[in-house]
Amino acid sequence: MRMLTYGIAADGADEYIRSAEATNLESCKKFVIKVCEVFGERYLRSPNEEDIARLLAIGEERGFPGSLNDINVLQRSPVFTKLAEGQTPPVNYSINGHQYTMGYYLADGIYPRWATFVKSIPAPDTRKHKTFAKKQEGARKDVERAFGVLQSRFAIVRGPAKGWKRKEIGDVMKACVIMHNMIVEEERQTGRQSCTFEAMGERVTVSRTHAEQLSSFIQMTHRIKNQGEHDQLKLDLIDHVWQKFGNE
Repeated sequence: MRMLTYGIAADGADEYIRSAEATNLESCKKFVIKVCEVFGERYLRSPNEEDIARLLAIGEERGFPGSLNDINVLQRSPVFTKLAEGQTPPVNYSINGHQYTMGYYLADGIYPRWATFVKSIPAPDTRKHKTFAKKQEGARKDVERAFGVLQSRFAIVRGPAKGWKRKEIGDVMKACVIMHNMIVEEERQTGRQSCTFEAMGERVTVSRTHAEQLSSFIQMTHRIKNQGEHDQLKLDLIDHVWQKFGNE
């Protein structure tokens, strides 16, 4: 834990715990592997309906109902594959009088005009657009702040790899994320936060017939990449954010 938390070298605690450098290093490696094996399924899982509901409630407070966190990988991400296959928890919300059934990610300008992305406004020239850009970019920074908290809790994450193998680095990273999520869960429970969420709707199921599955997958993929829905969602959010924060 000293190696993970403070980022000390393997020989930095040899006298303190009276063990050799090689033993300390091997113990750390075995520890992170077991953390991943025992707790990975729970603390590295995809968001469930309860998680989605909580994210929706938090997003609504900040002016972005239906939003999720930013992502760094697009084509290789399983997020959109599961969405296209109808395997994600249902998401239903209303913005500016329009109903939506897919969540969206707050992203920067390099992302495509998909219905699942809401980008900021470059060089906004009106108060409404400036308010939207400020709120969108501020909410998007949450991911960077979250990673900063992870680095502050586990100094080994922000330090050099020091000759570790790629898999070992991955195990360390996963273990630190798992323990970070444990801390977040504990803080949430001890804080006794309670939220009341509206019904999230019925879970979407896809027919087991291959032809129907393929047709549904193709239709959903087209919906995800629909530029018209992307533009409409952004316009609705601009109006929604202006109504919520325009008087600040």
